[in-house]
Amino acid sequence: MTIPDSGFMMENGASCLPHPPEEEKRIVTDLMNKSEANLKEGNLYYVISNRWFTSWQRYVGQGTAEYSTDEQLSDSQHSNVVPSKMAVRPRPIDNSDIVLNRNDSECSDLELLRSLREEVDYVLVPQEVWEKLFDWYKGGPALPRKLILQEGVKHRQFNVEVYPLSLNLVDSRDDSQSVIRLSKKAFVRQLYEKVCSLKGVEQEKARIWDYFNKQKQVPLNITSRTLEESNLQMDQHILLEVQVDGHCSSQLGMDSTGNELALVPLEPSRSSVTIAGGPTMSNGHSTSCSSNMYRGSALSTAFSDIDDRYDSYNSLRKGERGGLAGLQNLGNTCFMNSAIQCLVHTPPLVEYFLQDYSEEINTENPLGMHGELALAFGELLRKLWSSGRTTIAPRAFKGKLARFAPQFSGYNQHDSQELLAFLLDGLHEDLNRVKQKPYIETKDSDGQPDEEVADECWKYHKARNDSVIVDVCQGQYKSTLVCPVCSKISITFDPFMYLSLPLPSTVTRTMTVTMFYGDGSVLPMPYTVTLLKHGCCKDLIQALGTACCLKNDESLLLAEVYEYRIHRYFENSLEPLASIKDDELIVAYRLSKKGTGRTKLEIIHRVQEKSISDNLKSVSRKLFGTPLVTYLDEDPPNEAEISIAVSRMLSPLRRIYSSSTKAHSSKENGFVSEAIDEPLDSCNAHSGPGDESMDNTELEGTSSTDFSFQLFLTNASGLSCKPIEKDSLLKSNPLVKVFLDWSDKENQLYDSSYLKDLPEVHKTGFSVKKTRQEAVSLFSCLEAFLTEEPLGPDDMWYCPRCKEHRQATKKLDLWMLPDILVVHLKRFSYSRYLKNKLDTFVNFPIRNLDLSKYVKSKDGRSHMYELYAISNHYGGLGGGHYTAYAKLIDENRWYHFDDSHVSPVNEAEIRTSAAYLLFYQRVKTESRSEAGETSRAHMDF
Repeated sequence: MTIPDSGFMMENGASCLPHPPEEEKRIVTDLMNKSEANLKEGNLYYVISNRWFTSWQRYVGQGTAEYSTDEQLSDSQHSNVVPSKMAVRPRPIDNSDIVLNRNDSECSDLELLRSLREEVDYVLVPQEVWEKLFDWYKGGPALPRKLILQEGVKHRQFNVEVYPLSLNLVDSRDDSQSVIRLSKKAFVRQLYEKVCSLKGVEQEKARIWDYFNKQKQVPLNITSRTLEESNLQMDQHILLEVQVDGHCSSQLGMDSTGNELALVPLEPSRSSVTIAGGPTMSNGHSTSCSSNMYRGSALSTAFSDIDDRYDSYNSLRKGERGGLAGLQNLGNTCFMNSAIQCLVHTPPLVEYFLQDYSEEINTENPLGMHGELALAFGELLRKLWSSGRTTIAPRAFKGKLARFAPQFSGYNQHDSQELLAFLLDGLHEDLNRVKQKPYIETKDSDGQPDEEVADECWKYHKARNDSVIVDVCQGQYKSTLVCPVCSKISITFDPFMYLSLPLPSTVTRTMTVTMFYGDGSVLPMPYTVTLLKHGCCKDLIQALGTACCLKNDESLLLAEVYEYRIHRYFENSLEPLASIKDDELIVAYRLSKKGTGRTKLEIIHRVQEKSISDNLKSVSRKLFGTPLVTYLDEDPPNEAEISIAVSRMLSPLRRIYSSSTKAHSSKENGFVSEAIDEPLDSCNAHSGPGDESMDNTELEGTSSTDFSFQLFLTNASGLSCKPIEKDSLLKSNPLVKVFLDWSDKENQLYDSSYLKDLPEVHKTGFSVKKTRQEAVSLFSCLEAFLTEEPLGPDDMWYCPRCKEHRQATKKLDLWMLPDILVVHLKRFSYSRYLKNKLDTFVNFPIRNLDLSKYVKSKDGRSHMYELYAISNHYGGLGGGHYTAYAKLIDENRWYHFDDSHVSPVNEAEIRTSAAYLLFYQRVKTESRSEAGETSRAHMDF
């Protein structure tokens, strides 16, 4: 894109002398904070290419840990010298990589590329920030967007409308087309003004039609309704008709579209009772009436023909097959289509919504959506089961969804599980038979039998929540919390709507820790263990102890090494493993328990670094390697004891040469494996550095008792440095830190390579392909879900006995299962720095899913389930595509629902690594008396 010349510019494109980077950062941060504190509808934000903005962040963040590059860190971590690689001041702002018509520099209505992701492809900055950045850097083009207010029943949030509504205007006079872009919050009146201005038409002579799918739907009359409330979709057509000499430019009238849902008008201020079975006119339009008619005679009138419609559904079932209609994609709505197809093929819900459910609609529930969500869903289900194979455009339902759940508005891809959770909860509240919820105080079990507590909790739950969703979709957990301090046990029984099961690769992590021996007996050795992600340091220590055969009189001290110093000790055994990152260097010091409470000696390595600068020779020292840790016997310690301890710790590193040939190094591939002979015999390893008795000789002219290292005492921060005098006595201190200086002579005596290049906790990138080929069973996912684990630091439990928040351990058990069991496979993982999707193949049963051994209650009900629907996700994060598999129970046949396309599929093909949501239905088993007559199990409706 051509950036217009703005007059005098500096070398990098700026128009004035630049501020220092830290000043730019301060100004922008202040403006950001000010804008966040003053959010209001209509505020302008600007879209900026993330590529350019990242370069600016790197520039202003140069010298800080947040923005420093790896090169800067590696250059500066050993010294106080300013890094030689400085971040370069960015060139002018360049948004050319995120706009569609990038070569049209004269175009004033630039369009963004579709499917851009915030914080990945672009960032949003307030108007004041944009003006500053533009003043400093120039460039462009400017991409302003307005802040809009999305008000739902439960959510009220501000969103920047990055993608305004784009409409294709068809002029009926000459069939010409043009694009109109307006905010979805714009009124229909503003649409008329823009269209008439563009076409040079008087508003009194213009009529604009909703021309969805290029068929006349309804005229867009100039009212106080917005474009969003009028159900206009991204990129759909609208039709302009102009009155000429008293006649319109095209024949007025309503075409029959065969698409009933697209013709249902949406009135946000009213509840259209016809969605639950009201009269339908021959042209496909539904009548509507306001919510105050629920209590009047109009209610019975509105539902007078429900039986007729249900009869027509039954007659259709005898002829053309119902339940095989596809859903039109309205712009990244495949996530919605997938979830809906699974729900509308849930047998108990089909039976419920095809009958008269008007008496159960709760319009007064403050937690619900005034019954409108249930009405819209019921109407959509009826159309999908009565339209044969005609594709339905769920515009009205999407409009309701956007109104009540703004998080699903717009045209970005969303999560089908999140939508499902909202729908189930919303349908429950809209159909809750409880009009006035009683207040019930939750109580602890206090030693009561589980059966009594569970029954009481379920009774309390039903006293506040009673709907068809609770009847068929809700089960009950048993949750057990144990205080780690006082061992207080708290048992509660909580309802659940679905099971969110982690995949094993999201439950566990492999961790590599390098072990150093505090008695100097063995070379350092890396150990790799597999642990639960939500475990704590205690679990890591136990796993390492098992791997290295830790003795009863020994203990492990975990530490993180950073920049060749010990950054921290993991002294809190309950510290979560999540605090340890994969790229960190973790070591474990194997120490004797007898030393606990004694003075700890920390040995930090330094090496001389000679340099010649300005014809002057100078010697500096830099840190290297991994610190060594051991205990000292004497308190206060003396110089002699420290020297002996240092010599003992270094003894495994002493270079050993055969009597005939010198070996270059005893190290291979970084570490010696367990299969390699020990470098020193065990006698020498434990008795001291001067007792070698093997057929090997040391360097000529040296003795193992010779100690030529220079030792310097330093403080806790490592800033001071003073030599340790011979026979001196040090002050009593729980931790003594010393610098150990290495010279060429010491490097000949000892192999320091064992102290360098330790493996990271986890090296990513090598096991991905292997993981994707491995299969896990659904049962292993369930068992991982039911495994006891400590609560996270942000989810502490208040112990009623300790009167404090504690990091308790939590154990979930299944107590009661619902008739419809929804299983969510947690394929998506999110963290501050990483977003990931797992394509692990989960081997799930299609029939005969037996959960008996996982259910703790003895309610006598069957715990056998059969699969009837699947929501699939293909592709990666922030995009991809959703489809659904659903089984027509009466036909005993599976179908693939891919938006508007519906096709039969073999049962053998429905088990894939794309499975995301699994829908199971309880199978009723025959009683023992009936078992002799038939062994057939059937679906429990």
